[in-house]
Amino acid sequence: MRAAGVLNEPLRLKTSDLTELFVLAALWGSSFLFMRIAAPEFGPFALVELRVGLAALFLVPLLAWHGGLKTLWRRAGVLLLVGLINSALPFVLYAWALLSIPAGFAAITNATAPLFAALIAWLWLKDRLSATAVIGLLIGLCGVVILVWPKIDFGADAPGWAVLACLAATLSYGVAASVTKRHLTGVAPLAIAAGSQLYAALLVAPLAWWHWPQHNPGVEPWLAAGVLALGCTGIAYILFFRLIASVGPARAIAVTFLIPAFGMLWGVLFLDESVTTSMIAGAAVILLGVGLANGIVRLPGKVAPD
Repeated sequence: MRAAGVLNEPLRLKTSDLTELFVLAALWGSSFLFMRIAAPEFGPFALVELRVGLAALFLVPLLAWHGGLKTLWRRAGVLLLVGLINSALPFVLYAWALLSIPAGFAAITNATAPLFAALIAWLWLKDRLSATAVIGLLIGLCGVVILVWPKIDFGADAPGWAVLACLAATLSYGVAASVTKRHLTGVAPLAIAAGSQLYAALLVAPLAWWHWPQHNPGVEPWLAAGVLALGCTGIAYILFFRLIASVGPARAIAVTFLIPAFGMLWGVLFLDESVTTSMIAGAAVILLGVGLANGIVRLPGKVAPD
């Protein structure tokens, strides 16, 4: 996914693309709901193992059907790294954070991932950042401050560490974007998805075995874990790749604007969570920054890249 840049044309999507965009946002937004339900029963490591393991069981046969299994060992080293920093580590951090913070809040923090991706691509890959993109990064970082400031408390049972875990997860996503761009350009997206989930499952397996719950979590947590793996990971990857093929990576990133809304909606409907003023304000400012940094939103009078 392109970390930063400016589009030369307005964002236009066909009805089918728009439908897939909303379905994808609904799935990824619901992942925080399902983690919030399942993490207390399974624990972070066991839940993530189920998520990436079942997703791998879904994606690897699809890759085999497309004749791409050789990629899994030809690019094993970098796929292992991407599996760590794009799935295993951030998924565990989010699952742990959701033991103590609302699903809607966690969904908003996820919107910072494109900001970190753009910043890291600029620092590491020397990607060009326009003046508008720089303004977007600064605005987005202000939005992060607005969002997290009320929760920066590191006392006993305080949410401060969970908030930092969410931001560490999105930073990890940002690093993964640059690693993927530098080392996996030209590799089939399905191979990257299947390989990263497979190697993430192998990485998490020892910790999941050690921390496997001593009691049966029950039907609801198992269902949540299953939907998280197959719907929010396996099917969501396929939808995302279809969007990339149809409208391009820069436009597919528009899903970032919808995930927080769905995350907050599912939290309110199914977990009786409340939406605070700082959450709404922080989300709005972060998404404005993301839009400017990625060229989806333009400053008044901007008609071409600067």
